[in-house]
Amino acid sequence: MEIRDVTVGDLGAVLDNRIRAFGPIPPGSAEQWRAMATAALGDGRYLGVFDGARLVATSRIIRFDQWWHGRPVSMGGVASVTVAPEDRGRGVGRLLIQATVDRCADLGHAISALYPATTPVYRGAGYEHAGARSRVTVPTEALRALGARDGVKLRRMGPGDAPELLATMARVYASTRACGPLGWEESAARRWLADEDDFAYLAEDGYVVYRWHQGNIEVENLVAGSEATARALWSLVGTASSVAATVRASVEPDDPMLWLLRERSRDSVEQTRWMLRLIDLPAAVAARGYPAGTGLDTVVRVEDRMRPSNSGAWRLRVRDGAGTATPAEGPAGDEVARLTIGGMSALFAGVQTSTLRRAGLLTGGTPAGDDRLGAVFAAKPYMIDYF
Repeated sequence: MEIRDVTVGDLGAVLDNRIRAFGPIPPGSAEQWRAMATAALGDGRYLGVFDGARLVATSRIIRFDQWWHGRPVSMGGVASVTVAPEDRGRGVGRLLIQATVDRCADLGHAISALYPATTPVYRGAGYEHAGARSRVTVPTEALRALGARDGVKLRRMGPGDAPELLATMARVYASTRACGPLGWEESAARRWLADEDDFAYLAEDGYVVYRWHQGNIEVENLVAGSEATARALWSLVGTASSVAATVRASVEPDDPMLWLLRERSRDSVEQTRWMLRLIDLPAAVAARGYPAGTGLDTVVRVEDRMRPSNSGAWRLRVRDGAGTATPAEGPAGDEVARLTIGGMSALFAGVQTSTLRRAGLLTGGTPAGDDRLGAVFAAKPYMIDYF
């Protein structure tokens, strides 16, 4: 088996593997897929496993910023992971994921995330469940009733608005101390805004992208930095109430829309889980934001068999919203918290220490130490994008 970068000449085999892994792509989407795939070539973001000349497996790494408590962290989004049906069970998946994690490091990503088709192979590579993409279904009429758009200027967006879209997104995620959502490359945002099936509108502190789907409305993204903008954007979607009965939308766990609705007694929510892995532990800790008023100075021990540079004792310090992780020589007894790299990744994402202990991802340490770790890494992570 040989691992090398995918080239333009391999794309036919890549598409064949993709169809065998995930099923046929919609009619007319082959060119769109090819454009997306081609954009990942040339800078080491599309890996292939080859058995001689035959393509066996693939993975693609998407360049993202992922926001953690209002600060962007360089993240490699792992997607398009395929293994040819006839080669499954040969250990190809483990080989591919090892190479993908190493490539994320080579590309300078501090963390990596993915939506798993199956958990064990990714958990074995150090990824752990961190958050979800939540999609809620609400009556369109309920959104229309959220109020007029007085004082909020909305305008249509096209590909040329990608820089302003990304700047707006960054301002809102920073001000709301968001944990988990993604910032895209400008070229990817341009392709997104060029999709003729989408309707996109921009406000000073928010935006919405939605489309029709089987007679109803699908909101792909809606980000709002204020009550007025949230009402304006959601009520804009609600103007389709004479035709569309429901709206299905990707939302934050505590999306303000759910508090703006006049009637809300039961939520219909569909969740797709995603997993996170720290690629460069000290870089990730330094890039992340932390809640004001929290502090930490403690030693933890981390085990990362796939990336030994993350293993060992680390002194974690958090002060004034900033953190550091430096190699430490300290006690190795039960008073020191011990985490697998999966456990450390989940802690980074805000998974409660009590959950990590009962799942066997955190051992040693003290109850007081658990409280301090839980306070500085507190988060309710989410994504509104699927990749």
